[in-house]
Amino acid sequence: MLPLIYHASYSQLALPLHHRFPQFKYQQLYQYLIDNQIANAEQFHQPSAVDRHWLNQIHSPDYVTQLLSLSLSSQAVRRMGLPLTPAVIERSLHSVSGTMQACDLAIQHGIALQLSGGYHHAHYDFGSGYCVFNDLIASAVHAKQSHDLSRVLIFDCDVHQGDGTATMSQQYPDVISCSIHCQQNFPARKQQSDIDIELPKGTQDSVYLDAIKQTLDLAIRFYQPELIIYDAGVDVHHDDDLGHFDISTQGIYQRDHLVLSTAKKLEIPIACVIGGGYSKQPQALSERHAQVFIAASTIW
Repeated sequence: MLPLIYHASYSQLALPLHHRFPQFKYQQLYQYLIDNQIANAEQFHQPSAVDRHWLNQIHSPDYVTQLLSLSLSSQAVRRMGLPLTPAVIERSLHSVSGTMQACDLAIQHGIALQLSGGYHHAHYDFGSGYCVFNDLIASAVHAKQSHDLSRVLIFDCDVHQGDGTATMSQQYPDVISCSIHCQQNFPARKQQSDIDIELPKGTQDSVYLDAIKQTLDLAIRFYQPELIIYDAGVDVHHDDDLGHFDISTQGIYQRDHLVLSTAKKLEIPIACVIGGGYSKQPQALSERHAQVFIAASTIW
């Protein structure tokens, strides 16, 4: 039975009307998986909030204090892209813990999937692009320390470069950052990951899937990771509000199947997060995010 991670706080953000972030997509994805019998309620694990002392190991303690006390400057709040409210902080604390739990469960079962996560624009001392804390870095470091792993690969397929992950991973030589993203998209100023693959606007399925395969094979051969954290962002879709690729829903499924089947074949545990995906059509967005869960159910 595939282990899945979800917490009700993921969609309890209380965002202003017309905010661009699709705050209800996590709850809608949960319901979509249940309604379409892709998952059942017994598969879900509920994370607790991550401990503040753990966050202080990953992020600037001053930044953590300002967030938890709701005293972040207005300029920093604007850069983060989300309002500084108790609901946003509560959700962020559970999201980080959820990805950490996904790593623990993946090491036990070979795979685990988290219905949140992928907050790769969060930097050491500031948030950005709807990202408050960097759950990818936090979870990679947690997994290394808790399970005595030699190397963890963050394989980021969100359409936007994981700039926060790139900069923060430089402090952890055994956490490998790999980002496959659109060159002409946010952030305007890219950072240096261990592996960066920049693809042009309008990239279609065949070119995209070839890049995914070659890059994943290279990263595994060169770095020999003992855990993969996979950011399965669906903002690569041709109808995404914030993406500039031309990838079909079938292309997303093929990508997810390729990544997961490679991990299973090589017996590398893989923890999946859903990453970015932006649409005003809840059903369509849920269908896109569901592809990684369908692929996992097929392979496992």
